[in-house]
Amino acid sequence: MVRFRPLLFLCIAAVLSACASSPSSTLGELPRTPQASTQQMLEEADTSDPAKAALLRLSAADQSMRQGNQAHARQILEQVAIEQLMPAQQMFAKTLEAELALANNEPQSALQALQHPAFERLAELPVDQQVRTQLARAQAFEANDQPLDAARERTFIAPLLSGESAEQNHEAIWSLVSSLPVDQLQPTADADLSGWLSLAATVKQAGTIGQQQRAIDAWTQQNPNHPAARRLPASLIKLRELADKPLSHVALLLPMDGPLASVARALRDGFLAAHLAARQDLKIELFDSTRLSSLDDFYRQAATSGVELVIGPLEKDMVRQLANREQLPITTLALNYSDADQKTPPQLFQFGLAAEDEAREVARRAWADGHRRAVALTPRGDWGNRVFQAFRQEWQDLGGTVVAAESLAEPIELANQIADLLQIRSREGGESQPSRRQDIDFLFLAATPQQAQQVRPTLIFQYAGDLPVYATSHLHAATDNRTQYLDLEGIRFTETPWLLNPQLPLRQEIERKWPQARGSLGRLYAMGADAYLLAPRLNQLLVLPETQLDGLSGTLSITPEQRIERSLPWAEFHDGQVQPLADTPY
Repeated sequence: MVRFRPLLFLCIAAVLSACASSPSSTLGELPRTPQASTQQMLEEADTSDPAKAALLRLSAADQSMRQGNQAHARQILEQVAIEQLMPAQQMFAKTLEAELALANNEPQSALQALQHPAFERLAELPVDQQVRTQLARAQAFEANDQPLDAARERTFIAPLLSGESAEQNHEAIWSLVSSLPVDQLQPTADADLSGWLSLAATVKQAGTIGQQQRAIDAWTQQNPNHPAARRLPASLIKLRELADKPLSHVALLLPMDGPLASVARALRDGFLAAHLAARQDLKIELFDSTRLSSLDDFYRQAATSGVELVIGPLEKDMVRQLANREQLPITTLALNYSDADQKTPPQLFQFGLAAEDEAREVARRAWADGHRRAVALTPRGDWGNRVFQAFRQEWQDLGGTVVAAESLAEPIELANQIADLLQIRSREGGESQPSRRQDIDFLFLAATPQQAQQVRPTLIFQYAGDLPVYATSHLHAATDNRTQYLDLEGIRFTETPWLLNPQLPLRQEIERKWPQARGSLGRLYAMGADAYLLAPRLNQLLVLPETQLDGLSGTLSITPEQRIERSLPWAEFHDGQVQPLADTPY
């Protein structure tokens, strides 16, 4: 990979600008800012000598891209024989090619364009062109999920920027480094980047808001000349302004009777077990949502008794009611989700075991594993539709294609359904073994354990046993039933850390009291424990939206709509057992 840290960091910008105005004869000149229309430049290029024509076409392509006509810009750029250009023009053309690739969601193509050998002379170009090239490279790294490399590029160009572009770059560096896991926040050879990384590590390793505030102040005193010490990123300024008042009184609002009572008990017990393990001074008051006369009465009673945070309700209809309000009198962490398009009050946060999170997780994993074309099998009804839509949206955003999708049929119809979905056809010439369509890479499956047990044997029966299957956790009954698991052989699926790691101390503690927590109900105990983890950190997540919390139901983060999203680890059924996969590739 070509590395091009500009030598201009050793010079002052004025000297560089003077040098750049008269490039060496071997470097060549850059295209000028056009004074004519794109069409006029292209017409002039048709009657000019090859060198001038190339410059005119590069200017025309650049102008066309800036005007938003990317297809035309690509078309013009394809007419330029880049390898016949002078180095300055090659760097200009390859930078433009990278920008067009980024606009087309092709970060790897952008990075490839920026590896051209001409970039070894980038430091000889005018400062604004150097900045443009390295900014494209930073954006390509970020889009290619290489945040540390992107932060490194932005740190390089920071001293060259001023005004609004400098502020945007400053905030972008913080956003990138604060998205990194702690084990990647290690010192580097670059002092400025090392400072950014140590600041991110300092903030992440401090637990409470007060600890974070003190850690930021200590870091600033130790690094007074670092750019982030001279001007803290906006989210850290907000964090320092938050009152360091520990949470002292919480209300649990859960249905203790009716069809959701067993779910509510697991959530409650997971929450209380996490509280006992934390040994913190917190008053917890339990309210039965099935006995409320109205939500207004509940909030009045809670406010009178000094409740600072409500955790619940669990019932979706109640969450919808809260979401419809302009304001809530007390900050609330609902344990379910309102409708996706509902505008919600600023005091409402939402958390649950959303199947949509898992569907998006499947899309990201399958893409990272190199797959590009999917078929999908999901249940009939609203739940299945939501899961499929979440998968499809994420998959298409990544650049993937959904070739076909079906709602899961009854077992007796499943064989024919899969045969139709995979276009199983008998081979020509009397060959005995039929073949499946070859334009698909994998099957996305959302199904119950009983449904999923039918799918894998049916794929094998239909000569499609080689088709990879990626699934949500719903096919995992967590029974350790080897016979059942053998029918799921080879399927990869998302799962909560709780059910993949029997050695978790809180899980072991809870299972001693409630043995059912080692089965599929364990996901709810994990969610209850994570509600306790989230309770004192909601404001922290608001002002540091890059924050990720390692929970027992997944890695937790917040969306702009104040929904808690989960990122989950992976496992695979192998030889009748569940085997965690350590290599999550993104």
